[in-house]
This record gives sequence, structure tokens and C-alpha cells, in this order.
Amino acid sequence: MVELLRTKLFIPQTRGNLVPRPRLVELLNTGLDKELTLIAAPAGFGKTTLVVDWLKQIDLPAAWLSLDEADNDLPRFLAYLAAAFQQVDEQIGLSLLNALQSPQLPVMEKVLTVLLNEIAFRTDPLILVLDDYHLLTDTANLEVMEFLLHHQPPQLHLVLTTREDPDLPLARLRARDQLIEIRARDLRFTQGEAEAFLRDVMGLALSEQDIAELEGRTEGWAVGLQLAGLSMQKQADLKSFIRFLG
Repeated sequence: MVELLRTKLFIPQTRGNLVPRPRLVELLNTGLDKELTLIAAPAGFGKTTLVVDWLKQIDLPAAWLSLDEADNDLPRFLAYLAAAFQQVDEQIGLSLLNALQSPQLPVMEKVLTVLLNEIAFRTDPLILVLDDYHLLTDTANLEVMEFLLHHQPPQLHLVLTTREDPDLPLARLRARDQLIEIRARDLRFTQGEAEAFLRDVMGLALSEQDIAELEGRTEGWAVGLQLAGLSMQKQADLKSFIRFLG
């Protein structure tokens, strides 16, 4: 079995002065009794930051796996999946890890059934976050995820952050009201959030008109606001700089 990089299983650290986003936290909270929360948007919209901040607020056990392209190897992906669960509960994923010690790949349906049964024995909820899910492209891995989602026990809630929609039965989940979706339009900073970010986080003394203009020019894109804010910290004439952005 592959040597596991344990940092892929740690919930990322975020800076302490994040902008509160109660409207998005509340939306995430409403999805806890559903099967899947999908957070889909291009890079720089704060998908991971939002999930980390939310997990800090709800105080529920959460398994985390930061995916990368190397995880498209099926045994490696399964090993990381089991290890992520074991960060929360050592009884979950143990059978899967043992099966992966064999030189021959185990029968997927059998080991996944055991894994789901181990989760179903829990009396309290469990969240599984797969960060950067768009990097998972191998057909065998996607079949694993579809099996897990199709047979998901009520104790498990799955959260995916991704730059594109996953190849999963989203239409079926929508029809059954088992899906919460957060898109780029939801992640864009409102003018109030932009104001809190630029004034409280970036420490910029800007008028409401300046903030509204910046929010409009960046279209609420988190990274765009951050880059603008960092540049403005070095500027003497902020108004001219804002006009220059246009």
C-alpha cells in the first residue's frame, strides 16, 4: 500500500480575521440532513475557506481529504478515503485498509459495503469533505463515489468542493431534495461583505462609494478583491488607483 501523506487529511488552517458569511453558513447548515453539498465555482472564489470556517462553527466530526491528480490511482484513493475516515473514527475504514494490503485489488462492492456499514453503526453524524474534487477523473474512482452516494447511510453527509460539476447523479439528488448547491454567484462578495473585507481585514480606509466601485469592478470575486486590497495598501492615492482598475 502507498505511503500516505498525512497533511492531505488535515483540515486547512485559515487566518483568524475572516469575513463573516452567515448567509452561506446558514445555507450549508440546511444541507446537513441531505446527502450532498456541492460547492462549485472557478478558482479563487473561497470554496475551501468557506467550508473550513463552517466546520469551525458547527462543531461536528468531519473527515477531510485534499485531492490531487495522483489520487486517480484507485488503491491510493481508497487508502486515503479510509484514512480520512479514521481521523474521526478508527473503526471506519479499517477493513478497507486491511483489504488493500493484499497484492490483489479487493472486490469493490464488497469492501465498500463493509465501509458503509461501519459508518452506519455510528450514532452521531459524520461529514466527509473532498476538496478539489474536479481533480478526480479516473473512471474507477468515480464509480466508487457513485456507489457511496447511492448507498449512503443517513449518518454521512458528503461535501464536495470543485471547479466543475462532478459526474454524479445530480438531477436525481435535486429531484429527491437531497442536494444543496453553492455556486459562484453565491460565493461572490456582496457589497457589505466587500466592505468588511477591505476595511476590517485589509485595513483600508475607503468610502462606501469606493467600496461599491471596487466590488463592481471585481464582481465580488474574492481573490480579485484581495489582490486589489494588497495593491491599495501600497498606494497613496486610492481613488486614482480605483479609477485605474477600470
